[in-house]
Amino acid sequence: MGGWAAAPWRLGGCSGRGGLRGAARRWGSSRPGAGDRAATLSDLLQSSVEAEEPGAAAARQERRCPREGTVLLFPGQGSQFVGMCRGLQQYPGVRDMYRLAEKVLGYDLLSLCLEGPRDALDRTQHCQPAVFVASLAAVEKLNHLQPEVVERCVAAAGYSVGEFAALVFAGALDFAEALYAVKVRAEAMQRASEAVPSGMLSVVGRREANYKFACLEARKHCESLGIENPVCTISNYLFPDSRVIAGHLQALEFLQENARKYYFKRTKMLPVSGAFHTRLMEPAVEPLAEVLKSIEIQKPLLCVYSNVNGKKYMHSKHIQKLLVKQVVSPVLWEQTMHSVYERKQGTQFPYTYEVGPGNQLGAILKQCNLKAWKQYKHVDALEDKEPRLLLSEFCVSRARSQRESCFCADGAIPRSRGSVMEVLYLCMESVQGLTLCGARQHSLTSRVQ
Repeated sequence: MGGWAAAPWRLGGCSGRGGLRGAARRWGSSRPGAGDRAATLSDLLQSSVEAEEPGAAAARQERRCPREGTVLLFPGQGSQFVGMCRGLQQYPGVRDMYRLAEKVLGYDLLSLCLEGPRDALDRTQHCQPAVFVASLAAVEKLNHLQPEVVERCVAAAGYSVGEFAALVFAGALDFAEALYAVKVRAEAMQRASEAVPSGMLSVVGRREANYKFACLEARKHCESLGIENPVCTISNYLFPDSRVIAGHLQALEFLQENARKYYFKRTKMLPVSGAFHTRLMEPAVEPLAEVLKSIEIQKPLLCVYSNVNGKKYMHSKHIQKLLVKQVVSPVLWEQTMHSVYERKQGTQFPYTYEVGPGNQLGAILKQCNLKAWKQYKHVDALEDKEPRLLLSEFCVSRARSQRESCFCADGAIPRSRGSVMEVLYLCMESVQGLTLCGARQHSLTSRVQ
């Protein structure tokens, strides 16, 4: 993973440190290709961290134009689909990642991603590790095709389990250690979801909608049915007027039946087995907390934003605390997007890349911040029909400055097949069949001397 380096430029009051090469070393230290490693879990979860290279401190002081920085977004559970990563195996390091994943997880994750069956892949205990590894494999693809995008990254954010991938990319977590933590988290959440009949309801509301009041009345309804200490609360803030409500099934059924009363325009049950990001996931807290205590966490080498409060992580203890709290706290994704892209009026927006299966985070970004979305690209986990570079305007401008000429052919980045974050397709009719960002695929054909 050589060549990863954060851009020495400030975004949202946070400086990207010229030293993501250190993150690359942590990543590389946990991969089989980095040296002979024993097959035991204790050996797999060891990592070594080298000191930051001389001169990095000076690089951190350098300021660059905001447009030259990049932001990476990592998807979460629900973006998985059978066949993902088929187009990523050709890139350096990806097969090593999946070999190591098999040792950590105890099953063949790559075969599950490529061949399914879908029911098995969609299970929480499997899909969370699958999305985690696929997203970082997509970073390998991006680093191979456009290394300057990775090197100039100044901020990252991940949706739910995607936050672990963002922290690995930022050098805060070792790949194998983070994957083991994701494994423990996913299995514990699977058990918690099976303990109580619960679910998640996607809601598109009118401006008059009062989601908290609706949840309160739904809980009262459950109490009238004899359910003690019922749960019904907002679990995901996606974009304006779009929420996901999670809790006991009886509460969600009550909200569907009384949607008009609470000014809900549309509601739909999501294909998940539990009320994620609510206190019904409390049984998963202790197992995750224990494993996070046992692994090494470092301060991120660039800004990584937490789902819990929408703010950047400050230090290792902060990461350990909030990753645990995230399991039972709502995902503040809308607020996170505002934090990432907050800037003075007239300041240019950075280029944004969603790395991994699905393009749902791009669709959400469009609803949260249209100007930021115009600089959005998706790094897919599907196989390209022919080798080509997916170049943004950022790369085109750099090519022109270096007297490179590019041939641009119209063509949409293919949408992911079988992704199940249905809330986006429910909330925005335009999302189905959406060609994000009017994306074009570019092939570099000549270099002018």
